[in-house]
Order: sequence, then structure tokens, then C-alpha cells
Amino acid sequence: MSDFTNGFWNGFIIVLTLLGVIGCGVLLYTQSVHKVLKDHKGPVGTTGHIWDEDLTELNTPMPRWWMWLFYITIVFSLGYLFLYPGLGSYAGTLGWASSGQYKQELAKADADYGPLFAKYQSQDLKAVAADPQAHAIGERLFLTYCAQCHGSDARGNKGFPNLTDKDWLYGGSPDVIKTTIMHGRNGVMPPMGAALGSDKDIENVAHYVLSLSGGTADPIKTVFGKAKFSACMACHTAAGTGNQALGAPNLTDKVWLYGGSAETVMETIRKGRNNTMPAFADFLGEGKVHVLAAYVWGLSNPVEVAKK
Repeated sequence: MSDFTNGFWNGFIIVLTLLGVIGCGVLLYTQSVHKVLKDHKGPVGTTGHIWDEDLTELNTPMPRWWMWLFYITIVFSLGYLFLYPGLGSYAGTLGWASSGQYKQELAKADADYGPLFAKYQSQDLKAVAADPQAHAIGERLFLTYCAQCHGSDARGNKGFPNLTDKDWLYGGSPDVIKTTIMHGRNGVMPPMGAALGSDKDIENVAHYVLSLSGGTADPIKTVFGKAKFSACMACHTAAGTGNQALGAPNLTDKVWLYGGSAETVMETIRKGRNNTMPAFADFLGEGKVHVLAAYVWGLSNPVEVAKK
């Protein structure tokens, strides 16, 4: 807790925490001083609470063993706050920090598993994809870091590509997949509404785009949309086959990242799209990315993997 904006909040946290602990001790003491003598023969007082007509709560102190457990808890908490961070920016006498422990665990893991990943990193990606142990490691890495967007079955979701087919925005070779994981991607489809003209023009272009993949499209709107499609050729090419150098999708297949209805295509044209694939190079390191890339490539090339 070293990022307080000023010293007031540091003191506020310290005072509030200590008051809480001391308050618990005072409350415990006040509730424990009353004793019921062993030879007490008269009626014991009640708190006045009655349930189910005749069940009453006796006004007697808590059992001694229970009381002492609470006292031990208070002493333990004070000892903990003395040794470990918990009072504002006070670091504790042991100097422990979660970030330091994380670094230690990370260093130990690198020492234990680094040689294994170094071995795979020296191998061809396709050979790594065919290795059963590397496949199992890659699958665990995928489920931990990739499944949130691409799904546990890697079949993607709206806005997140399916990794089990042959349709790749930036290319599906092992090296390109590794580059994508290492450095991430930022796919931008700019809003084209103003460039195309009216809503009618946008609708016409949407129908022409649908016709490229053999989808249901109005033939008249398709004719008018083809003339306006020139504004899209710079990225998607004149034939609409896309450009992997730019991450521009192929419009001639039936693979749609956001949906292939006329309304969805019009929305894409009108508002544009912005997709970000985060970079994992610094977070995972090249060794893990190498194994992960081999696993992802294997998802769309199971036959080739099986032959190795």
C-alpha cells in the first residue's frame, strides 16, 4: 500500500484498523466480566428475547474457552499486522510483499520448466505440434490465456475468430500464428458510411458484399452496390478476397466475424469495427508462446499433425 495520494489516508487506514481490533477486545471484555456462580440457585436473567412462545435467551457470559479463543485471535491479528503489511503503507518487520513472493515463484517455475520450453523452442513448430507432451502443455496454456476470448473449444465467438478452421485474418502458417501471439494484432475497419454516401448506398454495398459469398442478396441493390464497392477495394481487393497483410477479411467465403446478415454488414460498414488481440511476448516469454503457437496451428491442421 505505497500508492496513497497523501499521508492522511495512510494514517486513516492505520487508525481505523487499530480501532477495530481494540474495539473487538473491549467488546469481548465487557461481555465476559459477568460470571454466574456455580452455586447460583435463583433464576438467571434473560435478554428479553423470546422465540416460539417460550424459548428465551439467557443473559449469561460466553464460555471461557470461547472467550479465550477470541482473545487469541486478537493477539494473532496484532502480531500479523506487526510482521506483515496491513497498516497503511507500513511494510511489516519481515519485509514480505505479494509482488516479491510472485517473483520468487516465477523464478522457481522458470528454473524448473525453462529447460523444457527451451527444448521445444529449438524445434520446428510443426514438430512441436505433433509432440503429445507439448500438445498437453499448449492446451493448458490455451485454456488459461486464450479460452476467455476464443472459447474452450477454440471455435471463437462474435468478434473473436474461430481457430479451428482454415480462415485466417493475418495468415495461418505456424510462424505467422506465433507472430500474432507474440506481438498481438489491432484490426481496424474504419466507419465507411460517410465515404459511401446515403443509407441507401450502404444498404446496396451490404447486399453486394453478401453476394460475393453467395449469400441472400437483392440483385438490384447488388448492382448499385458494386459501383460503390470501389471505396472498399483498398483493403478487401477488387474481388473482395481480403488482404492478410492488413488483416482485411475475405468477403467471398461464408465466414463472418460479427455475423452475415444484411443488418450486421450494414452496421459494420456504417460504424466500423475495432479488434485488439493482446501481445503475450512479455507476459509468457517466447518459449511458452512457441508451444502455444504450435498448439493453435494444430487445431486447424489435425490431419497434418497426425501424419508426423
